[in-house]
Amino acid sequence: MSKRKVTRPKAAKKASSTLRSRSTGKKSKTAAGSALSQTKAPKKVTSKKAASAASSVLRSKRTSKTSKSAAGSALSQRPSTNKRKK
Repeated sequence: MSKRKVTRPKAAKKASSTLRSRSTGKKSKTAAGSALSQTKAPKKVTSKKAASAASSVLRSKRTSKTSKSAAGSALSQRPSTNKRKK
């Protein structure tokens, strides 16, 4: 069983700044909102929609470091879904 994760204060601050920015896109704000909602809630996990948004934010070349940090935090709190065939 994996250890439950929460958003650390540094990542929460970046997520908050991403949410407050007027120039930030919808996907970045979705991922940041997910990360921020998990600040002190170890039982919460990132939804499939937020994880997808976070993934596209991390792959984008146009996204700021602050948004990518928040997206990374949100994505790290998604349970792994490795379905490899052996």
